[in-house]
Amino acid sequence: MDLSIVIPLLNEEGNIEALHQQLTDVLSDSSLSCEIIMVDDGSTDNSFEILRRLAQTDVKLKVIRLRRNFGQTAAMSAGFDYAEGQIIITLDADLQNDPKDIPVLLAKINEGYDIVSGWRKDRQDPFWTRRFPSLAANRLTSIITGVHLHDYGCTLKAYRAEVVKNLRLYGEMHRFIPAVASGMGVRIAEVPVNHHPRTHGNSKYGLSRTIRVVLDLITLKFQLSYSTRPMQVFGIFGLFCLGVGFVLLGYLGWVRIIFQEAIGNRPLLWLAVLLEIIGVQFFMLGLLGEMMVRTQFDIKGKPIYSVKEVVNERLDKR
Repeated sequence: MDLSIVIPLLNEEGNIEALHQQLTDVLSDSSLSCEIIMVDDGSTDNSFEILRRLAQTDVKLKVIRLRRNFGQTAAMSAGFDYAEGQIIITLDADLQNDPKDIPVLLAKINEGYDIVSGWRKDRQDPFWTRRFPSLAANRLTSIITGVHLHDYGCTLKAYRAEVVKNLRLYGEMHRFIPAVASGMGVRIAEVPVNHHPRTHGNSKYGLSRTIRVVLDLITLKFQLSYSTRPMQVFGIFGLFCLGVGFVLLGYLGWVRIIFQEAIGNRPLLWLAVLLEIIGVQFFMLGLLGEMMVRTQFDIKGKPIYSVKEVVNERLDKR
């Protein structure tokens, strides 16, 4: 299989048939062997019935129905697991992404890139509730992760299968796949794509999701930088607390010995003791984290590297 189109959806009964027709028109002009995977993430409307009917007449359409609403990241991950194509393209089911951009993504990824991300340069969404929070989130994500993209939130992306099938996604991590995969040393590109206003159904996005995205961004930063060396982050905090506490205790000892002043009733003494205790706790967290990381790699046999290609594998194994 050359190409898999993965589409997570939730209550999109008004858009499914039109989206399927648009995809069929685009893919019919391609010589690639392809499949369409639509993942019903616990819809409560007639979405699944429509999908079942379409699948009876289109052998290229594969429908996955989740038992309940697990979220877009879980739905997308399910699509990745069932995809058989060497290239996987994701897009939303609300008709705001344009299937006509699929050849553009394919042309770019065929230049040697591992991930090609769409950029909704002329985004058709309300400014203050959608575009402005997205702009701020994209800027913050680029700074924190070091992977500079204009539009992390655009679902329309193309991936090489060997990249996404090695990822484990949680929370709202689907939007951060380029940043998560960057630790594998992948090549990432971005291309402008079309964006249309929603005409049917209701948006599943809102300002409340921004908070979850920020929390996942903090988790992502830790995973990218310190997931295999937790002692380096907890140890820094531990050293800082122990150092400040030591200086304060030294000062209080000097005051007590040299000036014969009482220090038992000083809040500074309690602060110094608290800092020493916190410093020790940070060190213990770091050590426990190191033990957990090593246990994870040892038990699962998970490598600490990612191989892109092996030349003359028979000789390499000798």
